[in-house]
Amino acid sequence: MGGVSTAGRDPGLQPERTRLAWRRTTLSAAVAAVLAVRTALRAGAPATAIVGCALCCALWLSFLWVAHHRIRALSAAVRPPALAPRHATAAALCAVAMAVCAVALLV
Repeated sequence: MGGVSTAGRDPGLQPERTRLAWRRTTLSAAVAAVLAVRTALRAGAPATAIVGCALCCALWLSFLWVAHHRIRALSAAVRPPALAPRHATAAALCAVAMAVCAVALLV
């Protein structure tokens, strides 16, 4: 009665903006991973820095996997499905864990 019908909804450019946001976030995570590698490969870096670097790279690959699936879903469907809660949780946990790894490498 008073609700808005979404059957004929035109998403406009929203999926494109979301796809670009996922790409930007993936790029910034890649930069963080590269900086972690650079920090870990300095002369005289302790073994913990190398372990932190490996963890950061693994987290980046995990985030890349989630982002790739979301980007494909946004570009393939006329009306993309909602992001699955487990994928959203995985992306958020990877981002937070990468930030923690970055802080640990700098300290």
